[in-house]
Amino acid sequence: MSITEVPVIDLHPFRTGGAAVRRALGREVDRTCREVGFLTIAGHGVPDSLIADTQATARQFFDLSVEEKLEVRRCAPAFNRGWGAVGEESLAKSLGVGAPADYKESLGIGPVDTGTDAYFTRAEAFPHFAENRWPARPAALQPVFSAYFRALDQVCRELMQLFAVALDLRDDFFADKIDRQCGSLRAINYPAQTAAPVDGQLRAGAHTDYGSLTVLKTEDKPGGLQVQRADGEWIDIRPTPETFIVNIGDLMAMWTNDRWRSTLHRVANPPAAAAQASRRLSLVFFHQPNYDAEIACLPSCHDADHPPRYQPITSGAHRLMKLNRANDY
Repeated sequence: MSITEVPVIDLHPFRTGGAAVRRALGREVDRTCREVGFLTIAGHGVPDSLIADTQATARQFFDLSVEEKLEVRRCAPAFNRGWGAVGEESLAKSLGVGAPADYKESLGIGPVDTGTDAYFTRAEAFPHFAENRWPARPAALQPVFSAYFRALDQVCRELMQLFAVALDLRDDFFADKIDRQCGSLRAINYPAQTAAPVDGQLRAGAHTDYGSLTVLKTEDKPGGLQVQRADGEWIDIRPTPETFIVNIGDLMAMWTNDRWRSTLHRVANPPAAAAQASRRLSLVFFHQPNYDAEIACLPSCHDADHPPRYQPITSGAHRLMKLNRANDY
């Protein structure tokens, strides 16, 4: 299965069309999120030049010496700010499964426009709004990453509005639950594998994402994203240049009472013959509702025959639990 077999949702008609167009797109999103939990989006409005600049500055950072990268190393896993070295994280452990460390390194930032509102500084806001750790080089990284974060935040606001339509809710149902979202942007470098991985090691172990949705821009290189179908088979997801890959996270599955799937996915190792040319860069935007947003079953997703499956939890509490598991923290 290639990415072209996953429906492409064009956001431009949703942004500009009438109620009938919006409802039709909502029905398509609902079907896709029920069956696959992954979709692709076009018409997202993010300039190609901004994507290219973000990719270029990320590569420049990862090409720095270990000593320079250590200057912005993560203070603790739950902060999700700064550099994480190869082998620091095992995403499979976020599901309570024992697994070797992932073969990747990352640079993460959080929200860039928090302002002086007490919401961002009170005790329960930590570490969801921890201070970003910006490297000295490349000099362009802070402004470029900040611009990309803002652009993807806007894309996610539109997607959450589309999700509301798909779930027979008010268009603005999620607006006050994501207006101070505490998600993160991660640039992930999957190095070329110069040695065979240890037994059971993947570039990223099988996991589900923690938040509401994830927006991915990645490269078509050997050893890539795989998604597990309902029958247990792993299928390759191949990216295309003009689209983003979007997947549903745990919180949307909980909000929808598992009507929508938070799909298990992983990043596979490249074939041995292609390992030397398999370096891969991904830009991953993890959208996370406000840390104090209650995730409880939506009114359109339960009835007498389908009672709520999950106890309510806040967005922040769920995020911290999963991050700490993944990092043995």
